[in-house]
Amino acid sequence: MPSPVAAIPAAAPEEAAAHFARRLALETDCADVHAALRAGAADFVLLDVRGPGAFARSHVPGAVNLPHARIDAAALEAWPAETLFVAYCAGPHCNGADRAALRLARLGRRVKLMLGGMTGWADEGFAFAEGAG
Repeated sequence: MPSPVAAIPAAAPEEAAAHFARRLALETDCADVHAALRAGAADFVLLDVRGPGAFARSHVPGAVNLPHARIDAAALEAWPAETLFVAYCAGPHCNGADRAALRLARLGRRVKLMLGGMTGWADEGFAFAEGAG
């Protein structure tokens, strides 16, 4: 009798490759964002999509505060159309980043989620910034 892991056969390698490539096209993680920011190689705009109060208390250094409910065409005029946005919120218990990503995509913008959000950033031991700006 197979284990619970093997009871359902694994996908074919081609199917698995397509699946994981698709996920990576939609998501990034805190470590990759941190590495890009630290190297000065951020080729994206990091959006903290929580409210201004939460952002002022603590946020990822270099992030721009744009609450998901305020994302519209006018709010995005400051960035070129080809800009890649990386959205994050409080963490896995919050769907603010998903809401932001949906709005951005519907506005024709490129977007990825930063998995883990603030919780993931803290779990990695990375420093936070404070203040509104």
